[in-house]
Amino acid sequence: MKPPRGSCVLGFAPHSGWAAVVVIGGTRALPLVLARERIELADASLPGAKQPYHALEGLPLAEASARLATFKASAARLAAAGIRTLVETARVAGVEPAAAGILDSSGRDRGSLEAILASHALIHTADGNHFREALGAACAAEKLPCTRIRQRDLPGEAARALQRTARVLTATVARLGREVGSPWGADQKGAALIAWLLLARDV
Repeated sequence: MKPPRGSCVLGFAPHSGWAAVVVIGGTRALPLVLARERIELADASLPGAKQPYHALEGLPLAEASARLATFKASAARLAAAGIRTLVETARVAGVEPAAAGILDSSGRDRGSLEAILASHALIHTADGNHFREALGAACAAEKLPCTRIRQRDLPGEAARALQRTARVLTATVARLGREVGSPWGADQKGAALIAWLLLARDV
């Protein structure tokens, strides 16, 4: 009989055209960084792919809709390839991905494409959600339950789930960074914390 395999959680901090990823395994009491990567989500050959809704601003609605479909298909393809590689690499190492978490923004895009393109504030939010949705769909394709938590809500939710003070959480995430080395900025810290939270909550 094969020994039981460990579990891990993928944490994502999305940006315009890419996402920082931290894979957390170990236990609730002793989390470990199993991988730290960057997934590209924008095809460099597609002008405007890093900020798709900005690129559509001012275009006729029919043209904007057609270009958006191209941007979405490209982001979906890249997200699927990146996450598939992470999942396969974890499994080869004997660790089973059990869940994923995506850092969310406070804003939400509302209404139709026409309404979004009429509001610069909504365009900014829609750009971010464009990549979050691609990541979420790719996780679903790999049968990974995916949770989106707003950045501003993450510290409180993590403190409750992990039953630790904010100071202890910060110190633990800093320790993880020292163990793996740079880069370990705000993106990696946030991705690690959401993954650790979900490891404790769901695994």
